[in-house]
Amino acid sequence: MTSLLQTVDTADGAFTFLLDEDRRVLASGWTADRDAILGRLAPAHRPTEVRVATGGDVRNPAAEAVESYYDGELSAIDDVPVRQPGTALQREGWAALRRIAPGLPLTYTAFAEELGRPRAVRAAGSICARNAVALFVPCHRVLRTDGSYGGFAWGVPVKESLLAREAAA
Repeated sequence: MTSLLQTVDTADGAFTFLLDEDRRVLASGWTADRDAILGRLAPAHRPTEVRVATGGDVRNPAAEAVESYYDGELSAIDDVPVRQPGTALQREGWAALRRIAPGLPLTYTAFAEELGRPRAVRAAGSICARNAVALFVPCHRVLRTDGSYGGFAWGVPVKESLLAREAAA
């Protein structure tokens, strides 16, 4: 399977995403490092061939959505197709993350309740941590119970910036 790797510039730095042959996002994050993006995928789910986008490549919906998001159209990321293999609970959690409205972050406790598993706060955290499709599956919208940012695979400053951008809108 050949995948396309593309990097776009954002206010938070380079943002790279990996698309499958059907133009679904497989992995993404704030880095220009190809290996960091591929490392978000389990070895069994990594593409056999990766082609880096060049200036001659046709624009794709993922790149346009990222640019629109950073231009203030926060809902632009909502309909970008993604593909994340995982357990039933992980897939349910990733779908739930996509339903969290910008500017209205949840705590891990509230996220666990949203999943119908109020005692599964650690599982809620694990769902966020294992999310390979940052921004498109907005795990940055989940905070610690005390309201602090907690961790983020791409750095707390990026999470803080995203939440500030969404709160301002």
